[in-house]
Order: sequence, then C-alpha cells, then structure tokens
Amino acid sequence: MRDTALPSTRLTVAVVGLGGIGGALAMALRAAGVHDVLACARRPVERLVLERDGAEVHLPLRVVTDPADAGPADWVMLCTKAHHTPDAAPWLARLCAAGTRIAVLQNGIDHAARTAPFAGDAAILPVIVYYNGERIGPDRVRLRQVSSHDLVVADGPDGQDFARLLEGSGLRVLCTDDFRTRAWRKLLLNVVVNPVTALTLQRQSVARRADVHALCLDILAEAVAVAQADGARIGGDEPERIMKMLHAAPDGLGTSMYFDRLAGRTLEIEALTGALVAAAEQYGLPVPINRALLTLCRAVSDAAPG
Repeated sequence: MRDTALPSTRLTVAVVGLGGIGGALAMALRAAGVHDVLACARRPVERLVLERDGAEVHLPLRVVTDPADAGPADWVMLCTKAHHTPDAAPWLARLCAAGTRIAVLQNGIDHAARTAPFAGDAAILPVIVYYNGERIGPDRVRLRQVSSHDLVVADGPDGQDFARLLEGSGLRVLCTDDFRTRAWRKLLLNVVVNPVTALTLQRQSVARRADVHALCLDILAEAVAVAQADGARIGGDEPERIMKMLHAAPDGLGTSMYFDRLAGRTLEIEALTGALVAAAEQYGLPVPINRALLTLCRAVSDAAPG
C-alpha cells in the first residue's frame, strides 16, 4: 500500500467537475505544483485563469472529457453539484481503485450516502466548502476566500492527509472533531442564501434589505430547531450570527443556485432545503416557510431549460 502520509509523495489528484468550486480547486492545486492534477469536465479547456486576491494565475491544465481517457487516481475531488452525483458515476468508475480516496466537496449533510453507490472500494471523505468559487468565463475562474478557513473535514487520518494534500495551494483546511455541527452550520447558511438569491435573482447583498433580513431570520429559526434535534451543537443565537456574517460579506457574492438559475440550469434544492424539510419530517417539526421555499424552487428547477 502507498504511504499517503508522506508530504513529499507526489500524488495524482483528479478533479471531477470544473465549475466554480472545482475550477478554483484544480487551479489552486495546479499552481502549488506539488501533485499531478487531472481535471474531468464536459468540455475541453487548454488552460484556466485563476483570479485570486487581485492577481491572476495563468497555467495550462490537463483536462479530459471522456472517462475512458482517465485512470485510477490517489485522490478524487468530487466537485459536481449534489444532484449531479449520479452523472459522475462513469468518472468514478474509472478513477477509483481500492486505495483511492474521494473528497466530496458538495453541499448538504449526506455526502457519504449520496456518493457511496458510485464509489466502489474507494474511501469517502465529506468536505464542507467555504470559499466562493465562480466560473466567470470558459477559461476563467474567480476564487474569493470569505472565511477563516476554506475547507472543513472530520479530524482523522483521511482528513489530516487531505489537509497535507492541499499544502501550498493557499486553501486553508480545518480538521474538526464535530463535523456534524459544522455541516449543519453550513446547511443553515445555504438554506437562507441559496433559495433567496435564486428566487429574487439577486446576489447575497439582497439579505441587507430589512424585509428580506426578517424573512431570513424566520427561515433560520425553523432550521435551527431541526439541526438541534439532529444532534448539532447549535445555540438559539445562530440566526443572528449567520445574518451578521452575511451582512459583513463582500459585495457581489453570488450563490450556486443563483448562478444556476441565471444559466437556466436545474437547482440544487433537494440537497439543501429538501434535506432540511426531510429531517424536519423525521423529527416531527413544523417548517412551513422552508416548505414554501422548497415548493417554489422545485417549480423553478423543473422549468429550467437545461
């Protein structure tokens, strides 16, 4: 078996999905130059430009568009939207072997469950993403770091190896002993900003409106009760804390569902508000506002042209 604990070991890292999150990650790893990076995408790209901290990084990127051209990798970074996980099955079948580890950089609280049917013998590491990645052109991606850490994983051998893997990339990894609480905290943020920005077709700054701010607090009050019932260590002041963070965010930040609606794509609503409503049903908790948002976003998603 290979020794992935050695930081000097050069590994093969495959990034599946070259949108905002995957594109920024692939380029950050590529710029670090520590490992061999392979991007798996639907369309060919010879190089990407990474915008970060007011600077640009121009580098060629190895991209394959046919799973038949890929082989086993040490690490697979699954960066598709959660509802597109089944579409990644042909890639995972080619990239995964007994020693492969899949880092699932997706939204939601059930990373492992949704990926397991396609993972084969590979190990799965759920990852919470905090950086803001935006694909702003066919050959350009923008990375904004908006938190004290960019990625969060459960503390343990796989999580620590993941942190070592990203050394030199500029992406900061936090290993936590309470991943459940962290995952719920991210979901709480997502069930506010994603539906609201997608339905209003405005970026996150729309939450600064007094009426939208009040609505967001009500959305979060319902969601916090569900998170607490599911074992997350979250206090009653969480809605105010999240809204304070949103108000402090830089102008111009969008969300994945906002960008998807602008592009006429289906929405990732089931992994976000859908997961919250499902958990509320499990614990017998009322979430009428979130149910209304789920219904509206489903209708928008079903009408998306593709």
